[in-house]
Amino acid sequence: MARRRGVAAAAASPAVLAAVSAMGLGYYSTVFVFLDHWLGLGTTAGAAHAAAFSLVVAACFFSFLCAAAADPGSVPAAFSPDAEDPQGLKSRYCDKCCMHKPVRTHHCKACKRCVLKMDHHCVWINNCVGYANYKPFIICILNATIGSLYASVIFLCDLFQTEHDFGILYVKAIHILAGVILFSLCLIIGSLLCWHIYLICHNMTTIEYREAFRAKWLAEKSGQKYRHRFDQGTMKNIQMIMGPNILCWLCPTATGHLKDGTEFQNTNN
Repeated sequence: MARRRGVAAAAASPAVLAAVSAMGLGYYSTVFVFLDHWLGLGTTAGAAHAAAFSLVVAACFFSFLCAAAADPGSVPAAFSPDAEDPQGLKSRYCDKCCMHKPVRTHHCKACKRCVLKMDHHCVWINNCVGYANYKPFIICILNATIGSLYASVIFLCDLFQTEHDFGILYVKAIHILAGVILFSLCLIIGSLLCWHIYLICHNMTTIEYREAFRAKWLAEKSGQKYRHRFDQGTMKNIQMIMGPNILCWLCPTATGHLKDGTEFQNTNN
């Protein structure tokens, strides 16, 4: 029932509709306008590029749906904090939910709930990005980056390898607008992907990075090397998110390696 409500809420969001519409428009213009004009969809090369680009867009859309529809991580009803840490009990109590929350859990004002290992609330999926849906979110960004770069290559090949009548105003306007949009998408989504790759490699969330900024500055000021308390090494950090089987890393539904999201090894202990 909760999953169906999540799907309905995501579908009703203007930002989600805008994101899906952008995917559809980008796919149509890339395949049926630029690629068709460059190589022709009836040619072997054109059909191959259309199939490859369609696969990337389909993978992006599927992972987008997985991230938007999934529960990002609810605090288990049976969760009970460590009674031997009274200071921790006080600091990890949510006054809004009237419950204790596990380490790395934060309250989302938009969702009005506590989310396990919350990274941020994403308006484009109308959902929080947390412990349970971080993997499909990352895969979505990866596929979106690949798709944007691929679309840009097709656009540039069509622009420079075929003739266009730029004396016609709307032809010039379409190409200028498409170029600006594709360049912006590559820059923005690519930067977002690089940022989250950095976070994954250090086993951090966006919230934890902000919280650790001052701690890192103080450590460097005193001549010490700062290390995030949950950092277990690059490979293990990646496996904690993507899973132990590298063949399943690009499958957004392969999340069987995830536990209940309430306990994490503290490397500073």
